Amino acid sequence: MYRKIIISGFVCLLGVLIGGCARQKDVGDEMISYQSLFGQLTDTLSNDPAYVCMQVDSLLPHVKDSIVYYQAFVLKSKAKMFMSEIDSAEYLLDAIGRFCSSRSVPEEALWGLSADVANMKGNLYARTAAYDSARKAFTDAYHFCEKTGNRNDLFNISLNLADAHVFEGQYDKGAFWYRKALRLADSLNLSDEYRFPVYYGLAQINMNLRDFGMCDYYFDLAGKYYGQMKPYEKHIYLNNRGNSYYYREDYPSALSYFRRLLAFLSQYPEMKFERNLTMVNLGEVFLLMNETDSATYYLNQCYPYFQEIGNISALYYIDTQLIELALKKNNLPLARKRLRDAVKPDVVDPNMLHIRNRYLQHYFEESGDFRQAYVYLKENNRIDDSIRNERIKMRAAMIALQYRQDSTLMNKEMLIQQNKNKVLRLNQWLYGGALVVLLAAMFGLFFFLYRKKKRLEAERDLKMSINSLRLANIRNRISPHFIFNVLNREMSLKREPEGETYMKGLVKLIRRNLELADSLAVTLCDELDFVQTYIDLESETLKPDFVYTLDVDSSIDLSGIQIPAMLLQIPVENAIKHGLRGKSGAKRLNIRIRKGEKDIEIVIWDNGGGYRSTGSHASASAGTGTGMKVITRTLQLLNAYNRSPIVMKINNVMIKDEAGCEVYFKLPLDYSYELRKQKKSFYGTTD
Repeated sequence: MYRKIIISGFVCLLGVLIGGCARQKDVGDEMISYQSLFGQLTDTLSNDPAYVCMQVDSLLPHVKDSIVYYQAFVLKSKAKMFMSEIDSAEYLLDAIGRFCSSRSVPEEALWGLSADVANMKGNLYARTAAYDSARKAFTDAYHFCEKTGNRNDLFNISLNLADAHVFEGQYDKGAFWYRKALRLADSLNLSDEYRFPVYYGLAQINMNLRDFGMCDYYFDLAGKYYGQMKPYEKHIYLNNRGNSYYYREDYPSALSYFRRLLAFLSQYPEMKFERNLTMVNLGEVFLLMNETDSATYYLNQCYPYFQEIGNISALYYIDTQLIELALKKNNLPLARKRLRDAVKPDVVDPNMLHIRNRYLQHYFEESGDFRQAYVYLKENNRIDDSIRNERIKMRAAMIALQYRQDSTLMNKEMLIQQNKNKVLRLNQWLYGGALVVLLAAMFGLFFFLYRKKKRLEAERDLKMSINSLRLANIRNRISPHFIFNVLNREMSLKREPEGETYMKGLVKLIRRNLELADSLAVTLCDELDFVQTYIDLESETLKPDFVYTLDVDSSIDLSGIQIPAMLLQIPVENAIKHGLRGKSGAKRLNIRIRKGEKDIEIVIWDNGGGYRSTGSHASASAGTGTGMKVITRTLQLLNAYNRSPIVMKINNVMIKDEAGCEVYFKLPLDYSYELRKQKKSFYGTTD
């Protein structure tokens, strides 16, 4: 069974929509400033063309009537092509063409833009099956791109030209341009993941020449990079691979690829053309497998779309299938009606004509007009012979062209290698001398760096020794034990019990502060005891209107829960020092602690006038002073080693018509105070 070239042709040309659209060469400072943005939007085209259109529209008012403005038009036209909005894309390209014709900027600055326009025009012509016009547009794009010297774009446009020749049935010339693209890829040192469009292009040529061994070879090369393909490239690969099994009449294998392709395209609503084309293929395969209900469903689904865009070739092919479908259902009147109403293109591809003749032969056999059926049988035999002969000629021409290419390339490589050998022989003594000098220089550099490293290590050890001696000297000048002894001696001389209690509290506070200085975490019980001691010492200066309230959830085990050291003491000290001490009237300080399912909530509030930032941009996270900096930096350190962080907030609140400050903490119950990262395992988190 023959497969129409026109349908598979539509698909392959879509593959070069982005890859083959040449980028504008830098034409000035303005283009350079937008180059990065255009590159990012180009990478986004295949996944979200609507987003690209939105970004381009927001950019256009800022670059009115400039090269950048029309370069953005090119980008938007590509997005419109992806969204199957062909009329919009054509309108944008016409506007760019008028700008290029106006010669309002130097001619050399227009070469890259002209190459983009010609390349996009070629893709536009291919969408409407005007392959001769597409080939001419791609040729113009190639010549413009040669002037810019952009070899990356030459690689992409070579792929476009190869596809255009394949669609016209010129497989030898198509193979020529594919191999030229491979040579460009070699010169650019492109890896294989950028060459797979060439591989599935060569696979398509061998498929049309019925060399299925080479066809599978190139498809397998391309398939290795399926994961790196963009959506439109995956569409080309799956569609053509399905076609290759169609040509072998292995319809179940072809069906599996087309079904896989349709499921993939359902993820991309903007790829309407590709999705409807796949339904054409599914309808034909189901028809050949005599599953008429499925064939009817898919052909009826896609027919309105191609009717809407006016694709005569696709409609001609669908009409052909619908005629055969009516015959398979034994509905001769419907077949006669569909034959009468079918579109009649001016030019019909021989493969499509062969399929139509075969179905017309079936139609006249069912109608009892065996004479007319025999006419179509003879015509198809003639077409078979013509296609077979043409295929043989193409294969011979392709082999001959490949031989000429390989011979030319081999001669060039031999000449280059001879010149390289001459240069190598003339300079071998120079290379040897340079190597000796280089080794000597490397040895000298190594010796210098080694001596320098040793000298720096000696200097560092000396400085560390000096710093250690200085620290020891400072520690020996005054000791915390000396302070405790003096305070205890003073307490023993006091007569008043109240004064003695005050001094004992002060000693306890200082001693406890030193004990906690090197600790990252303490129990909630110890922290509350420390805070209580501090409040007892300060309450004398706040009386008689000072009220302190501690509200702790009865279900909380104070000794079993750890919190960062000074987490409560610093906000309490700030509340008393900066809020309550200078306040007249009632002075309120409250600590409320509640336990949730996974965390502990601590709220400290006062009515001391509220939080006052130290600068125009100060915030809670930046700290209100030294104490709050200690807390925030401690939390930053600890949170870096925990998946669930401790949350801190500082807000101004109203407390009984008075301004106040509220410090809020939220501490996870499973919080770790060990400074080592937690590792994730399959079963959860481990140390």
